[in-house]
Amino acid sequence: MGKALDDRAEKIRAELDEARRLREEAQTLLASYQRKQKEAETQAEAIVKQARVDAENMASQARKDLAESLERRMAQAEAKIANAEIKAMSEVKAKAADLAMNTAEKLLRTELSAADKSKLIADGIKQMGSALG
Repeated sequence: MGKALDDRAEKIRAELDEARRLREEAQTLLASYQRKQKEAETQAEAIVKQARVDAENMASQARKDLAESLERRMAQAEAKIANAEIKAMSEVKAKAADLAMNTAEKLLRTELSAADKSKLIADGIKQMGSALG
């Protein structure tokens, strides 16, 4: 009976040792999983942080690109307006010159005497000589 009790005590001690060993393994595994979970959370936070930074950079670049595009379009529009003004002024000047020539021709044909016409021709020749000389 003593031997049976000793065997039983030894078996219980072995089971307790096995239970302690299993408990220690479980605690080690738990600690390992907790570390891995913290690492995963840290990585997730870093990924989210980097995503925010990237999104802010992209938004900033998009605003910059839009501003540059608007400036280019504004410059193009201003250049077109300036060219249109120059063209319009040239057309007005040409039309004014044509009207002045037509009016002068009508005046010369209808209202001037032969002497006045001769004087105008002579004055014109003098002015052309002065301009060319």
